[in-house]
Amino acid sequence: METLIVNYNAREKRFAYINANRVENIVFDRPEHRSLVGNIYFGTVTKVLPGMNAVFVDIGDEKNAYLHRDNLPSYVLSSEKQKNVTSFVHQGEKMLVQVDKDATGTKGPKVTGLIEIQGNNLIYMPKGRYVAVSKKIADESQKAALRRLGSCLKTEEEGIIFRTSSISSTEEEIQEELQSLRQHYQELLQKTLKKPGLIFQKDTFIEMIFDQVARMKSGEVIVDDLAVKKMLEKKNAKVKHTYYSEKENIFSANQVEHEIDKALKRIVWLDQGAYLIFDETEALTIIDVNTGKFSGKTNYQDTVLKTNQLAAKEIIRQLRLRDIGGIVLIDFIDMAREQDKQSILDTIETELTKDEKRTKIIGFTPLGILQLTRKRTKVSLSEALQVKCPVCEGTGRILSAETVAFRLERELLEHRHADFEAILIETTEEVKNALIGKNEAHRETLEELIHIKLYFSIQQADKPYYVLKQFGSDKDISLKAIDTLR
Repeated sequence: METLIVNYNAREKRFAYINANRVENIVFDRPEHRSLVGNIYFGTVTKVLPGMNAVFVDIGDEKNAYLHRDNLPSYVLSSEKQKNVTSFVHQGEKMLVQVDKDATGTKGPKVTGLIEIQGNNLIYMPKGRYVAVSKKIADESQKAALRRLGSCLKTEEEGIIFRTSSISSTEEEIQEELQSLRQHYQELLQKTLKKPGLIFQKDTFIEMIFDQVARMKSGEVIVDDLAVKKMLEKKNAKVKHTYYSEKENIFSANQVEHEIDKALKRIVWLDQGAYLIFDETEALTIIDVNTGKFSGKTNYQDTVLKTNQLAAKEIIRQLRLRDIGGIVLIDFIDMAREQDKQSILDTIETELTKDEKRTKIIGFTPLGILQLTRKRTKVSLSEALQVKCPVCEGTGRILSAETVAFRLERELLEHRHADFEAILIETTEEVKNALIGKNEAHRETLEELIHIKLYFSIQQADKPYYVLKQFGSDKDISLKAIDTLR
């Protein structure tokens, strides 16, 4: 049974995909962490780096973007591939670039000059110079037919990637879509700006929901926004679409909220008493596998294999849930038998078929540590929801003021249209500011939405928190709020 839970009616938007009663994926979208991947910018080259074969591009954002020579249209269209980046671009040059990877840590976003414009059946690249077919299309004859069609339709400079849906579309439909995408690109070229800036913004969150719904073979989509429900109904008629209108937050009502808390914990327990330890750093993620209380019913090596197999399945699931990217090192329990190591590799490859992000298995080191890399396009779940703890000087992490504020907002929404007029909230200054915005910009909207007047008792604390202290009439709560200031 597949279920998609979509929480869309608050500023922080989320969805969770559940299969066989297990949460397989959770995706967040909040204003300050909104992904730039897919956005197209008018940029200016600020620095050429011959030693790195790359350039930095000012796209009007806080950090300059990084662009490698191999992703320059002038390089792709050239026959002289051995030349340095200085032969293909110069400082001050204007160009269109598309974000391929969000900024992480101290690094700015990674961009490409090979623009991709997505359609229902095609991905159009004005300077791509090749034809490709989705790997999800298994039939070799269908692949060959689409490649022949693409070669006939495109110009020498253009590139086309056929999406999975193209196999059920006619040649005329594909041709019409290609022409429409070409026109869209020409319109983008006309939007050149006086200074670097955004010219096309991609709603990646809605697209991810659409893609997830389109992949579902059966089951139910539960969403708390009517407009989104109507859009999703057009994407897949095979699944049931339900509008959720209750006061309790949709994630809490469907037991998803606790999965988020579990995904932020360092230790993950497995069913038989074994456990995993996750240590995330800016450079890489280290995962340690421990037998814990699991002793098994056979000999030691069989126990080790069984534990490692359980761990391998849960690790790949956790990589999806936590959205961990970059280098991942997995310290499995030592296996003396080579066939056991191969069994673990086979298990991981099977589990990776459920993951949309590209992952490359490097293999075991001489010390028995498995190396793999998973494509990183945005910050991980822990980076998005947590900040470094000021109490422990960065050795641990706590929930950020924004995360606590969004939780408070969701709890307040559960009390909308209640019998009381006002509520007194004890919290920190940072949480209050995150909730009602700069100069209280969001206060009026939130109070109108829940039909409750908000009063605050501001406290000093080592970490962001809130407590709903008292409910009552506007007069009583306002007096109570004044008392807290004395």
